[in-house]
Amino acid sequence: MRFEHVGGVVCLGETMVMMVPAEPGPVHLVRTWHRAIGGAESNVACHLARLGVSSSWVSAVGDDSFGLAVRDTVGSYGVDVSRVRVDPARPTGLYVKEASPHGSPVRYYRRGSAASGMGLEMIDRLDLGAVQLVHISGITAALSDSCLALMRELLRRPRHGFRISFDLNWRPALWTDRDPCVLRELADMADIVLAGSDEAELVWGTGDPAGLRQLLPGPASLVVKQGADGATLLEGGASHFEPALKVEVVEPVGAGDAFAAGFLAATLAGSSPSVRLRAGHLQAAAALLTAEDVGDPLPDDVTDPLLHADPRTWASARLEV
Repeated sequence: MRFEHVGGVVCLGETMVMMVPAEPGPVHLVRTWHRAIGGAESNVACHLARLGVSSSWVSAVGDDSFGLAVRDTVGSYGVDVSRVRVDPARPTGLYVKEASPHGSPVRYYRRGSAASGMGLEMIDRLDLGAVQLVHISGITAALSDSCLALMRELLRRPRHGFRISFDLNWRPALWTDRDPCVLRELADMADIVLAGSDEAELVWGTGDPAGLRQLLPGPASLVVKQGADGATLLEGGASHFEPALKVEVVEPVGAGDAFAAGFLAATLAGSSPSVRLRAGHLQAAAALLTAEDVGDPLPDDVTDPLLHADPRTWASARLEV
């Protein structure tokens, strides 16, 4: 599943350094930590690059070793990071996963981060005259007033030759002192909206595709991800549903970003609704089959037959490690 002749995607949003315990035991006793990075929008950019799509990531990082690590890691996937701003005053954001038998709570240390300082000036870094798609998410709107202003201005500007995709990416911890009602406003101004039915239920009161279409009449394309059941695309007055693949799940984190990348790549390639949804499912499956946020895409000899398989063959397929 490759899309070499598709390109011009820019992803805008914060990526942070992530610290994960490298040894078992209570978090306060952990002495060794593994450093990684995490960011929804940069994950999408990395997945797109792995699929052969020309992509770039635009954000701000601190003038520190963590910022350098973030840029180097995202760039190592083949993503253009040349337009990332280095902030001399604010630090790179950080979050810590406190792994335990009862779950993995996440502690954010991103208030006052370099990315939270982004504002209208970042629009010039997007090079809108040379892109086909700008990908954003609801996370950025929660970071600061200036980030929200950036999102509004980007979505309100006339679009000449490019589209904007918006992934809801609901993170309740970011909205404790902000009004999430703006997410409906922002989503309705986008061209393509992606949302999980469960998160949409929490934010907008419904995860039903038809109900969401009533709430969001603006986007040309609305994708509702329905977990292990599948995904629905509402577009052009029609509704298209494609069941999810059966997958041996190694780690569920990152599947949503992977789905977005697969769907967007196939959309830019002009594929049919069925192929676009299947491309999303296949890229999500690649993420589910690894503990990494961005793993290797599935082999072409697996993906290509499935993209165009008959419904029975698709429904009976199962992918394992």
